[in-house]
Amino acid sequence: MIRLRRSQAVAGLTTGRITAFSDGVFSIAITLLVLNLHVPTVPGKLLDQLRTQWPSLLSYLLSFVIVGIYWVAHHNMFHYIKRSDRPFLWINILLLMCVAFIPFPAGLLGQYSGQRISLITYASSLILTNLMLSLLWWYATSNHRLVDQDIDPHFVRTVNRRNMTAPLVYLVSIGLSFLSPLASLIVFFLFPLYYIFPSHIDLHLTPTSRTKEEPKEHEDSTGEDSSITGGEGEDIS
Repeated sequence: MIRLRRSQAVAGLTTGRITAFSDGVFSIAITLLVLNLHVPTVPGKLLDQLRTQWPSLLSYLLSFVIVGIYWVAHHNMFHYIKRSDRPFLWINILLLMCVAFIPFPAGLLGQYSGQRISLITYASSLILTNLMLSLLWWYATSNHRLVDQDIDPHFVRTVNRRNMTAPLVYLVSIGLSFLSPLASLIVFFLFPLYYIFPSHIDLHLTPTSRTKEEPKEHEDSTGEDSSITGGEGEDIS
């Protein structure tokens, strides 16, 4: 028999450890990208060796920005996601698995940027990552499962559409790779601008959500409801 605080039984699992663990995975993945760059070993041909690494450098810059975009999206989602459950935990873990995998296709893209298989592998990796991110948001917001009841339905739908734009664009880039690898690369480098520039979604924070944010974060970190005193709880079996 497990004894839970009343606030835990009603509110579900908190999100504090999810965001902490996720931030750790994001930081490791974004750091591993630099391992695809190598220090030249022949001093007499240093400049020539540096020139040969420019595709890897461009792949590093592109992938660093893309992982940063995923982190920003994840961070923004958890402004609205107030609680968690077991399926949500595993969806988040699958998302992090995809994020941690990005350095591998990034290395392929840097070493073999002109080969179709490296372009397809890179695009497929990003498609899967975006699908996991979309699934995370859909699961949390479906029937207000893990978000507040007063969240704007139009905002939820807009985020869903915005999240699903990337898989469609990267599918197009795969098709372009059969016609022109260069065109596929151009899509990779231009499309992230769609998520970098602020949109009306970034202005969606309302005064109500701001005033509620601090108390919510306090409850998440302590696991207690400030309205309950004396350690009351409920028994579940």
